[in-house]
Amino acid sequence: MFKRSLLLLTLFPLVTFAEALPAPVKAIEKQGITIIKSFDAPGGMKGYLGKYQDMGVTIYMTPDGKQAISGYMYDEKGKNLSNALIEKEIYAPAGRELWQQMEKASWLPDGKKDAPIVLYVFADPFCPYCTQFWQQARPWVDSGKVQLRTLLVGVIKPESPMVAAAILSTKDPAKTWHDYEASGGKLKLNVPASVPPEQMKAINMNQKIMDDLGANATPAIYYMDKEKMLQQVVGLPDKEQFNVMMGNK
Repeated sequence: MFKRSLLLLTLFPLVTFAEALPAPVKAIEKQGITIIKSFDAPGGMKGYLGKYQDMGVTIYMTPDGKQAISGYMYDEKGKNLSNALIEKEIYAPAGRELWQQMEKASWLPDGKKDAPIVLYVFADPFCPYCTQFWQQARPWVDSGKVQLRTLLVGVIKPESPMVAAAILSTKDPAKTWHDYEASGGKLKLNVPASVPPEQMKAINMNQKIMDDLGANATPAIYYMDKEKMLQQVVGLPDKEQFNVMMGNK
């Protein structure tokens, strides 16, 4: 569900590979693959985990050590063993780092702070789908099962940043956003002629994180699944996506 981006992969810390690489692996490395670590693969094979452009890759040495195969390994049940390794060693750590970036951002809380499920939502004040999602989530938020953390951005209209700034400038921005969404965007706001520096900084930071995550529309929703993997839904979630993120499945 979570779209892997080049940015996500580049967030994964690179370390110098200490082991001497076999000649076939060196040859593959010259094609632009960065070797991250070696691992013991099934069947007594030696494996190497790397990355190439926007994806993780696995390389397997033949028993005689003279050939290397780049690709996926499957077990007898059809399970992709390579993908599981890539998810664990590359995408999961990078996803956790992006999650930490969202935690440190200027988000507006909605719901109990100790709710078992946390959803980060990038939203524009003029986004009707953001409002629809906000309304659909009310039973879960009001019952204490889910906390929404909204990061305001200004992407839909030229005046979006000013309206976002008006919300962030109020005495209680979280309540103002709640009332704004509850009114369907009809709540009267003291919209500034230009965005004040403090609010502009917060909006720009939210926008940067959204761009880093690879999202290009609102709402852009992020959550950690049961395996602690960062998941993404861009746009209004369908029924299945909604049930998964709300913990119904």
